[in-house]
Amino acid sequence: MAEGLQTSLPRAEASTAGVPSGLALLRALRPKQWAKNVLVLAAPAAAGTLTSGDTPLHVGLAFIAFCLVSSGTYLLNDVRDFESDRRHPVKRNRPIAAGLIPLRTAAAVGVALILSALLLSLAIRLLFLAVLLIYIAIQVAYTLWLKREPVLDIVAIASGFILRAVSGGLAAGVPLSRWFLIVASFGSLFVVSGKRHGEHIDLGDEGAEVRPSLGAYSRNYLQYVWTMTSGVTVAAYCLWAFEIAPKKESVPFYELSIIPFVTFILRYAFLLEQGYGGAPEDVVLGDRTLLILAVIWAALFAAGVYVY
Repeated sequence: MAEGLQTSLPRAEASTAGVPSGLALLRALRPKQWAKNVLVLAAPAAAGTLTSGDTPLHVGLAFIAFCLVSSGTYLLNDVRDFESDRRHPVKRNRPIAAGLIPLRTAAAVGVALILSALLLSLAIRLLFLAVLLIYIAIQVAYTLWLKREPVLDIVAIASGFILRAVSGGLAAGVPLSRWFLIVASFGSLFVVSGKRHGEHIDLGDEGAEVRPSLGAYSRNYLQYVWTMTSGVTVAAYCLWAFEIAPKKESVPFYELSIIPFVTFILRYAFLLEQGYGGAPEDVVLGDRTLLILAVIWAALFAAGVYVY
């Protein structure tokens, strides 16, 4: 896989040479990553309050705030990692690493986006603002220190997913189930450990030069992490599904949702084993089976929420 990436670099570099600065800046914001921010809908959707009262407005603003702050931190992180990204077989084609955006411009836009997110969060709830500040603090710590520390780097990245899920509940004023938090936490660790495994395969012996913590991991260790975290995720989801299911139900929608959920985890683990976890969003959006399973799960869970 790494060799395939390297042979495609000349074409990739040629394709970015004439990119207009405005389009280059949009690419640097990584809009594809905004899909992660859909997690802010998870808690209110699971509680059945996504369309009630001011919840749509607050959750919508929360989504926008996380898009702004995540793009801002991506820009600042790319500025910080400018030199190492230029040595990465894929990241070297990012607009900042490719020299399409001046470092000062990228840094200024990144700070402006983060400040805009903080101002926007004031229109939601103070607790949401607190979560956003924690997210920013962790991202700063990751950029300056945690990315070089084995295990802590995985936890730091996973915390971003967890905080998104928590923030959605806080924005909507929804109590967060302990099982929901466990599923979100260990599911995030599962995805991130798979991401590191994919990078380990893609970068090979050069991984430590591009990402310092990567050299400390073995593939067996990363496989152990995703095995352990996926097991906890599945067990917690099963317990959560049985806990929230109504005592009297004609169709066990929540219980049935366990089937596509577990199958999704198994399919994703299969793709990780093949070395495709380096970009989780590409794995999910690029695999038809995963998308079908996600739709089936969402339909069953939504039926459980709104039918009863």
